[in-house]
Amino acid sequence: MRLLGRGRDVFTPGGKAIEVFDEGAFEASIDAERRLLSLRATPAPAGLQALVGERAGGHLRKAIDRVLPQERRSGTPLHLILDDIAGSSLIAPWAWSRWDPNWLAEMQARKADPAFAAAFNRENICAGLRTGSSGLSMAADGIDAGVLRDPADPEGWHEFPPQAGVGMRRARRIDVWRDTLIHIDAHFQDSATTPDGTRAALHEYRIRATADPVSLVLLSVEAEPRVLPFAECPAAAANAQRMVGKTLGELREAVLDGLRGVAGCTHLNDALRALADVPLLLPAACCP
Repeated sequence: MRLLGRGRDVFTPGGKAIEVFDEGAFEASIDAERRLLSLRATPAPAGLQALVGERAGGHLRKAIDRVLPQERRSGTPLHLILDDIAGSSLIAPWAWSRWDPNWLAEMQARKADPAFAAAFNRENICAGLRTGSSGLSMAADGIDAGVLRDPADPEGWHEFPPQAGVGMRRARRIDVWRDTLIHIDAHFQDSATTPDGTRAALHEYRIRATADPVSLVLLSVEAEPRVLPFAECPAAAANAQRMVGKTLGELREAVLDGLRGVAGCTHLNDALRALADVPLLLPAACCP
């Protein structure tokens, strides 16, 4: 599997061109067990190559924190997209379902392979895949993904690399502004290419939240599930309320503790964990 990650932080002054104040990118390859075979990034922080050989998942996230602590402390775009390797690589094989009519049967048969099962075991990792869930069949069709880029805001997303043939894309944005409160509007979508040239969405959430501008405590959070693959999946959305009262900066750990396993959704959790970077965006959001 070949992975390309791109991210940027921008400030949007009213009626003026955007100002890019940080960006990052990486290219990586992983094997069938989701182990990193190669990795290069821009910028390329010291310690980056220590991640090669790690397997995507919780172990990789711990390794990122260990060998690239400054990236996490600084909330860089590079850290966020490296952190996303864990979730995006788990979901990416679904892209084949749009192209190969035998994909589902082959994936179900591969569950007997211990190495495959270890790399892609999903039972009880989230509300939608609890024991007995319809999702354990791995059968998910997705729906039309639509167009992310708003014609009225052409620079609201960075450029997406073209995808020819089988491809998956994880797209996220985190918009932040403030008045008497910190306001957050975040969006998250996993989509795949299709043979007819459109895209099919498998997961999509929108999150609206507010926080106190002094204490950075989360005051409200609303998780809107827009696209989810299984009937059991939306059960996790209401549990996002458990994060109210937490500070934004502690959300990476708080989400893993409070929305663990069947109490959460891996995609909702990823969207909520990423809000830990909001405090690092505030200087541009309030004081350009």
